[in-house]
Amino acid sequence: MGLFDAFRRKKLEAGLEKTRTGFFQTIVNTLTNSQIDDDLYNDLEEQLILADAGPATAVRLVDELRDKVRAEHLKTGEQALTALREIIRREISPTDEMDLSGRPAVILVIGVNGVGKTTTIAKLAYLYKDLGKRVLLAAGDTFRAAASEQLETWAGRASVPLVKAGEGADPAAVIFDSVQSAAARGYDLVIADTAGRLHNKKGLMDELSKIARSVKKASPAASLEVLLVLDAITGQNAISQAQEFCRAAGATGIVLTKLDGTPKGGCVLAVHEKLGLPIRFVGVGEKIDDLLFFSATDFAAALLPELPKKEEGEA
Repeated sequence: MGLFDAFRRKKLEAGLEKTRTGFFQTIVNTLTNSQIDDDLYNDLEEQLILADAGPATAVRLVDELRDKVRAEHLKTGEQALTALREIIRREISPTDEMDLSGRPAVILVIGVNGVGKTTTIAKLAYLYKDLGKRVLLAAGDTFRAAASEQLETWAGRASVPLVKAGEGADPAAVIFDSVQSAAARGYDLVIADTAGRLHNKKGLMDELSKIARSVKKASPAASLEVLLVLDAITGQNAISQAQEFCRAAGATGIVLTKLDGTPKGGCVLAVHEKLGLPIRFVGVGEKIDDLLFFSATDFAAALLPELPKKEEGEA
C-alpha cells in the first residue's frame, strides 16, 4: 500500500468513527458472539436496517450471507464477518471510472441547497489540484444570492481561479465561457456549480440540458460528468428527494458528504442501490482535504474491521 493510500485509509477510518463504533460495532459483536443460525440472521437484518441500509438492501445482504455460509460451509462468526465484509465491498464497488479524458474534462456538481455542494466543489478542486491538475471553477449557480461570492471564498482557499457573472446571469453562458477559457488556456478540469433549486422538474431538466449542450459547444473535445451531492446525515430521507433530482439531471455519480457526522453509514448501501449510481467521493470532515476518492474495499474494511489477532496462548 502506498503512502497516499495509507493516509486515505486512516482518514476514512477516522471519519467513520461514529459509524464504526455505533451500529456496525453492534453488527460485528452480533456476528462474532453468536451461533450462525436463524436468530443471528434476523438480528443482523434488523441491525442493518437501523444502520440505514434500508429494508430491501438489508434483506438481500443477509440472504447473500446465508447462501455464502451454506455454500462455503462457514462455521465461525469471524468467518461470517469476513464474508459479509466481502459482500458489502462487492455491492458498492463501482463498475466503471469517471471519464476525465476530455480537453477539458468537465464536472457539473448538482444537488439541493444545504447538502454541502459549494464546499464539495472547493474540495474537489483542491483534491485534483493536489494531483497535479490545472483546475478552473465555474460559478453556475446564478440564482441564489451570494452563491458566487461563497464559491469565490472557497476558490481562494483551494488556490484555483473562478469564472463568475452577476446574479441572474444565464448559467449555461457562464459555464460556456468557463469551458471555452479552460480549453484555450490549457486547463485540465472545469468544476461547475449549478443551482440547488429550480421551481419544477421541467425547469431543472431544461436548465441542465442547456448547460450540457453549452459544454460541448464550448469545446467539442470536452468530457462531461454530473455528480449529485447528498448529505449522509439525512440518510434515507435524502434518497426520495434525490431520485427525482437525479433522474432529471442525468447524474453519473454520487458524492456523499458529512459521513463523519452520522452513526448510520449504512446509507451508503441504500444510496447505491436506490439511485443505481456509483459513489465517487465521500466527505469525512470540514477541512478542505476531507474529501476522499471512494474505495469500496477501504469503506467495507472501515465499517467491519478485522478482529485483533489473539496472542499465542490467549483463550
